[in-house]
This record gives sequence, structure tokens and C-alpha cells, in this order.
Amino acid sequence: MKKESMEYQYDWNIWTIIHNASLAADGTRKEYEALLEYVPHFRDVLDIIIREGEPGIRLLKLLEEYLHSLTTAHAEGKKVAMTTFCMATPVLYAFDVVPLSLEPLSVLGTLVLKRGTAEFLDYCCELGFTETSCSAQRGALGAYLAGMGASPDFIVCDTPGVCDTNANSFAFASAWLDLPFYQLNHPQAVAGERSQRYHRQDFHNMIAFLEEHTGRKIDLERLRSVIREVKRQDEISCELSDLIQLRPSPVPSIYDLFLYGGKFMMGGTPQYTALLEAMLEKAKDNARKNISGTRSGKEKARALCCYVDHYTTDARLWEFFDEFEISHLGSLLFTFWQNGMPYARGREQEGYGVSDMDLDAMIDSLADQNSRMPMIKQIRGPYDAPHMWLDDTIGISQIVKPDFIIYIGTMGCRNTWSNIKLLQRDTERHGIPTLVLYCDAFDDRVASWEAVRERFSEFIHVRRIAS
Repeated sequence: MKKESMEYQYDWNIWTIIHNASLAADGTRKEYEALLEYVPHFRDVLDIIIREGEPGIRLLKLLEEYLHSLTTAHAEGKKVAMTTFCMATPVLYAFDVVPLSLEPLSVLGTLVLKRGTAEFLDYCCELGFTETSCSAQRGALGAYLAGMGASPDFIVCDTPGVCDTNANSFAFASAWLDLPFYQLNHPQAVAGERSQRYHRQDFHNMIAFLEEHTGRKIDLERLRSVIREVKRQDEISCELSDLIQLRPSPVPSIYDLFLYGGKFMMGGTPQYTALLEAMLEKAKDNARKNISGTRSGKEKARALCCYVDHYTTDARLWEFFDEFEISHLGSLLFTFWQNGMPYARGREQEGYGVSDMDLDAMIDSLADQNSRMPMIKQIRGPYDAPHMWLDDTIGISQIVKPDFIIYIGTMGCRNTWSNIKLLQRDTERHGIPTLVLYCDAFDDRVASWEAVRERFSEFIHVRRIAS
């Protein structure tokens, strides 16, 4: 790794950028426009977020607070848990543990760092980790393996409901950094009393692990406070999903990123609730005006990502959607399976509810939420098995009615690459044009944004979409 790449701590470096970005809207418009001239390498993503007004500002404040809590955790006597995006963070906040979530930190690095995360991706391989692993973890993991960030005290993650490369990333980190390690082991079936009982017991065992390694028992009142925030957040998320069904969709495309990004980092906190409330108010205002969430207020087409979004090169995916007046109806990462969600109606056995009745009910609620997190639910078995990837993609499509579906993944995502052509065949049979992009959502050395954009444009033209 280059010496200059190791000059600053990875998370502190991103925090300083986000901190200053979060102050950008505090001045006048003229001052803000002058500021953009001094941040050429991430001015576009900053402007995309700031353009959203109050929700954008709240997102920046949330990111700033999350990164600040991560970089100061040990100084404030808190533990740090390395974890994955599909691990429900409320249980960690209930212990006053700061989650070091690798995938969101990889995204932040690709979006705002001038050098991106390429050297950190490669550094993992230099240490002996396979280059065919998922880039979603490696983008940030390389920095932490090099000691360039907050030192995690232990690791908690999910397997095998996620994927083998994800799970192996955390197993490798545990071995290399010599950290205590707990993996939740999800049964293949999502629904059913036997699977639910198994996962809840596994989750209770994880609570015991957290109590051992934090040196404290779980705080009942703190947990109840977190659970109540989760309940309110679920209610707002359901309202946003209801609004997406409207034509035109009044929900701005970038809210897709706001919703799941905020949840992965600060789910169960008042800061995330405030962000969702601001998003809902803006979406409702658009609905009252009968305009879409695109910059022009018009909707020429509707897109659904059946997996993840594209995160590199200044958030240009969302800029592309705005340019072509395409409403982004969300990605697989947008689906959390709260009981009130439109796609959970009629499929209640696949959803989860939240209760703060007593300690067991609260822990069970978090366990149920965790077992339905994105990817954990859909990618734990055959793509066309009940309750899995195909079921969810078709079910959601029948509700939000996209004009086309997009697949974006990573080169290391063997779970989905082994099935995507079959999924594409099935979605096309349902009459939904489906584009498979051969790129890496976190590493644009695989395929540049310009190449990805060209594929997008060609597909839209040939299939007569957004014309």
C-alpha cells in the first residue's frame, strides 16, 4: 500500500470530510456554491444530497454522528463491534456498542475519498485473502487490517444467510486481528415455528456473547427505548413504500440510499427516526403536488434493482436516474419485511412485528428483524424456492410495477452470479425487461461508470424505455 494512503486513519479521514460537508448548508446559497469549487472529487455526491433539502442535511448529520461515535468510541469507554450491513444494529446500540459496519464504510470510501478504496481492496489480497471475495467488505476491511481505523473489540455477523464471501471476510478478520467472533447461523427456511425458534435461540446466545465481551448485562430500559425507535422507523418505512406505488412515484430516487444506509448504520436511534420523518414529509408534499421525486418532477419510467445499487464514482447512478426522469423504486437492500410493508401483505408469515412487552419479547423482535434483513432472507437457498429471491422480486414488481429491472452486484458475489441468468429468464417471462450489468458495485476498475452508463443507455433505447 502506498505510504500516502496510510497517512490518515480511514474512518477519521471520511469523518472529517463528512463533518465539513454537513456544515455546507448552514450558510447562504452563494457560500455553498463557492464551497463546491474546493471539493472537486466529491462535489457531485454532496450536491445530490444537499439538493434534497432537509432530508439530505439530516443524512449528512447522521453520517457525521455515526463516524464521530466510531472514531471516539474507545476514548468514551465504548466497545466497537465489527459487523456487516445485514446485522440489525439496534441490538448493538442496546448495549451502547458502536457498530463498525464494513459495507457502509466501503460505500463512504468510494463516494468521498479521492483515491477511492482500490488500495484497501488490494491490501486484503496482499495479506492472503482471496481476490475473488466480495468487494463490499474488502473496500473498508483492508484499512482496518492495516490498523488504519478504530480497533474493533469483537466481531458479530451473519452466516450462511448472507453469502460465503461475506462470512469469510469476517472469519478472516477475526483470525488476522485475533478477535472474539460470533456468527448467527440462519436456517434455510424463513418462515415456520421451527426456524423461528432456532434463530431466536441463536440470537439469545449472541446476547450472552455481547454480555460477556462488554462486561454488562443488557439494559432493559435502554433496550425498550431502542425497540420503540425501531417500531416508529418501521411505521415510516411502510408509509414510504406505500407512496412508491403511486404513479408518478413521489419518492426521490436517492431516498433508496438514505433509507437503507441510515438503517445499516444507526437503526434504532433517534437520529435515523428524524431522517425518515423528513423523508416522509418531502415525499408526501410531492404526492400532494402530483409530481415525481425526480429533479424535473416528471416520470418517464420506473426502475427496480433486484440486488444492490452502484456506489462508485460520485453517486452517478442516482444522477443518471434523474437525468432520464426515471423513478428508482428501490433495491433488494430496500426490503426489510416489516409486517406493514405492501409486499408483506398476504405473506405475513414472512414478515416480522415488534413488541416491547418484556425482555424476551424485545429480544425475539430483534431476532425476527435480523432474520429478515436484506440478503439474509432472499439469498439463503435456491433462488426460486418459496420466500426467496425470485418470489420477492416478482412479488414486489407486481406491487410497484417497474418498467424494467436492473441487476448490479460484485464480481465476488457467487450466490447471485450462479442464478442471475435464470432469474432474468423468469422476470422476462413475467413481461419485465431485465438488464444484467457486468460490473462491480464497489470497484469501478472492473467496469468504468462510463461503460455502465453506455449499457444503461443502450438498453433503454433498444427496449424502448423512457422514450
